[in-house]
Amino acid sequence: MSKKSGIVALSRRSLLRGAAAAGAAAFAGQAVAQDAINDLINAPRRGNWDDQFDAQASRTAAAVSSNSSMLSANNLAYMQQAIGQYQTIVANGGWPTVNAPGALRIGAMDPSVQSLRQRLMIAGDLPREAGLSDSYDSYVDAAVKRFQARHGLPEDGVLGEFTVKALNVGADVRLNQLNTNLVRLQSMSGDLGPRYVTVNVPGASVEAVENDRVALRNTAVVGRIDRPTHMINSKIYEVILNPYWTAPRSIIEKDIVPLMRKDSTYLTRNSIRLFDGSGNEVAPETVDWNAAKAPNLMFRQDPGKINAMASTKINFHNPHNEYMHDTPQQGLFNKLMRFESSGCIRVQNVRDLITWLLRDTEGWSRQEIERVITTRQNNPIKLAAEVPVYIVYITAWSTNDNIVQFRDDIYQKDGDAQLALQANIGVEQFAGSVEEDFVPLQ
Repeated sequence: MSKKSGIVALSRRSLLRGAAAAGAAAFAGQAVAQDAINDLINAPRRGNWDDQFDAQASRTAAAVSSNSSMLSANNLAYMQQAIGQYQTIVANGGWPTVNAPGALRIGAMDPSVQSLRQRLMIAGDLPREAGLSDSYDSYVDAAVKRFQARHGLPEDGVLGEFTVKALNVGADVRLNQLNTNLVRLQSMSGDLGPRYVTVNVPGASVEAVENDRVALRNTAVVGRIDRPTHMINSKIYEVILNPYWTAPRSIIEKDIVPLMRKDSTYLTRNSIRLFDGSGNEVAPETVDWNAAKAPNLMFRQDPGKINAMASTKINFHNPHNEYMHDTPQQGLFNKLMRFESSGCIRVQNVRDLITWLLRDTEGWSRQEIERVITTRQNNPIKLAAEVPVYIVYITAWSTNDNIVQFRDDIYQKDGDAQLALQANIGVEQFAGSVEEDFVPLQ
């Protein structure tokens, strides 16, 4: 396995560029902060819903995603700039607390919207000229969507529980979060290679990067807090189409044997076959499922739609037996909290990713990949050239669009409980299996 040897120091150029950006941001930030205060004082306090409705504003909430790689060394200067911006916000007293009476949305009228407007203006999500009325108008709706996108929340424009919690994390806490993550990004600022994959665990996302630009960005499901995905620098060496799934011993003992005691057809219905140490298949009906110990056999699930890894497994060198894979449970990608595997990484639209990985491996076009998957035949493919993969823990970053992104501190590494505010909400509970991502429950 190939690992990064250690923390890579910032180049002199990056340091100078970051220092210059931070200094300019601090100077400009003070002026902007004063302008913001003056604008808020002098802003029209328009109270009518009609004169603050603009359908275009709701449709055009600023996009916050960027095609710049999260780990790009060029982003260090933008992180310094963001730190300067937040230092100015903290020096000017931070932002107000938002105390909404319920889940507010477009069309609502409530006094709490004024503090919401101030909060969004200070962070740059709402233009100052929008004023301080009580109307939850289309401008506020667009600003809330922009805020939600920057914090990895569903962009529905609704002031719900998670959005309010994120709004009410203090500016000083966010500043500390930026400083913490600057150090993490500095450690990754060396030559990462012309093509590589980044898995950001707090963001539950995967980036395929080429020439410092994001070629693909995929939603992921990563390890839950008690079975975390490990941070590692490695290389992807193999893609397996139609993989077998071999049950770990713990799942055999804790899950499969009890299920067989209840239903003797369980293994057959889930296409799980038994093999002895010589590779001979063993019929399930010949096994004493009520014995004190689980049978010393290999439990292997055949490829297919119900396979635990569905169509694809992506192997990279690591000592934890972790890998990326497809899943038959596609609904998991729609969940707000996607921290519920046992360490492995489930990837949405994984076929796009493997097509990108196999680009330089002769004979593996997208059409051929799809054809082989339909055969349901196991097919390991060695990459012509191994592709670096960096599994990282980044909860705050900024790219060249000067948009600051934050994510929850799901593994509680940032040092403040406020940043882990959603860590135990919406997490799927498992029926005892702790060594693998999935045990069939058909």
